[in-house]
Amino acid sequence: QVQLVESGGGLVRAGGSLRLSCAASGRTFSTYAMGWFRQAPGKEREFVAGISWSGGSTVYRDSVKGRFTISRDNARNRVYLNMNSLKPEDTAVYYCAAAQRTSVTNGLDDYIYWGQGTRVTVSS
Repeated sequence: QVQLVESGGGLVRAGGSLRLSCAASGRTFSTYAMGWFRQAPGKEREFVAGISWSGGSTVYRDSVKGRFTISRDNARNRVYLNMNSLKPEDTAVYYCAAAQRTSVTNGLDDYIYWGQGTRVTVSS
């Protein structure tokens, strides 16, 4: 069992930056691939970024490539999402999730543990 708690969301102007953090409980955190998803009002949840158990492999959705960076610290049971050059279309609730596999994945169905989400609002 893994419990996930996100933090770091907020209101920011377009072009600004935010850093989301996800704190994970459980002694087996390092065996899970991790991901960030987001859900805007009236839209389906979508994959944003994923990272393998070691941090050696990452994958991003096209619209955030070059602006967002996912990383993890297995010693501290943390995963992060650095978001730069934010755009109004990045506005959403962001969720941290854990997949019961070690390799990186962008598949929604691969993720079995979810946090409660943190809201990011980007004003124009």
